[in-house]
Amino acid sequence: MSPETSRGRTIIVITLVISLVLSVMPMPENLQYYRLQWSALVLIYWCMALPERVGVGIGFIVGLLLDILTGTLLGQHAFGLSVISFLTLKAHKRVRVFPLWQQSVFVALVLYVDRLLFFWVDGAIGRPAAVMESWVVPLLGGLIWPWLFIVFRDLRRRFHVR
Repeated sequence: MSPETSRGRTIIVITLVISLVLSVMPMPENLQYYRLQWSALVLIYWCMALPERVGVGIGFIVGLLLDILTGTLLGQHAFGLSVISFLTLKAHKRVRVFPLWQQSVFVALVLYVDRLLFFWVDGAIGRPAAVMESWVVPLLGGLIWPWLFIVFRDLRRRFHVR
């Protein structure tokens, strides 16, 4: 394995770990429902940028780690992040050439699919319905996407992640 490959793998792992940390950082009680889906956003970026290196398996592993960290039903986030990875991999060739505002719409739609799957599993196990504020989170993810994309693209270029 070349040093560039090892460095690229390290950058991907570090960004995914940071996204997991951001997903469990304490927040004020009234802002809990507005917590961004950091792991999903980072996973979408890497699936679009490097589809041959980051895929459904990585999404499943990150989802399992997120399930363990958040204390949700084991496999709930894993299922959602696997679906997100799959959808992003299926559309990455088209979405990569979209302008950033259209990519933001795609990201918001994919995050809504993840939110629907999350609530579907909650309903299947008998948890109470979610509050309306949690439906704003995918929209916020779509709004933050252009800045996240620019930061990650610069990071990928600076460290020659291929």
